[in-house]
Amino acid sequence: MSIDLSVTNHIALITLNRPERLNALDAEHYKTLSETWIRVRDDHEIRVAIVTGAGEKSFSTGADLKSFANSPAPISEMWLTQRDPLLNRGLEVWKPVIAAVNGHCLGGGMTLMFATDIRVAVPHATFGLSEVKRGFIAGNGGTQRILKQLPYAIAMEVLLTGDAIDAGTAARWGLINRVVPSDQLIETAMSYAKRIAANAPLAVQAAKELALRGADMDLVTGLRVEQMWNRILRVSEDAKEGPAAFAEKRPARFQGR
Repeated sequence: MSIDLSVTNHIALITLNRPERLNALDAEHYKTLSETWIRVRDDHEIRVAIVTGAGEKSFSTGADLKSFANSPAPISEMWLTQRDPLLNRGLEVWKPVIAAVNGHCLGGGMTLMFATDIRVAVPHATFGLSEVKRGFIAGNGGTQRILKQLPYAIAMEVLLTGDAIDAGTAARWGLINRVVPSDQLIETAMSYAKRIAANAPLAVQAAKELALRGADMDLVTGLRVEQMWNRILRVSEDAKEGPAAFAEKRPARFQGR
């Protein structure tokens, strides 16, 4: 019953480890998950993160409603906006995050996936925002990110009916990148992570940040910010190492400096 974190070769593997509750999270687990995302953000040795669930049934079903029903938070907590930030709730993590979806991806599990950059799923995975069936709305970015990631009519169907969709449908709609057999899930996610981790870390983070912030900029502003970031990156050690490695026909040894 934990949030497990291991780091190998610049890749962090985060496992939501509460399979007996379909990897649903109570307040304690959400706090630990927040600390884990902050570690990913701040640890210079981490270049890419993979998030998955323990077991074969569930990635995550989000908040453990039973645990919260008996201890409702006071209304004053609404204004503690920087308390225990999450990847899908305010924390800016510019290192790429890959979701390895091993089963049910529902409610808060789906809003977590919305905040990731690359998604791989098993054939039996299901995706849905079921909060409206329980008298709630899809929080932590559920109502805010869905229209940016799915066509309008499809997004509203998912959001308003609360019905789940299967992995094949999610792939067809572009919500996930690939559907792979269960025994290849982590291997496939690691393949993406290794390719990303081999690239220049500063450039990778700049590319992610610009792509996401650009959605809220007009094109002229976005192009100008892009130009400025490239000017900054040109004086980095990585920008010297990349061309040198290419000229010498060897793998680049980027340091993130």
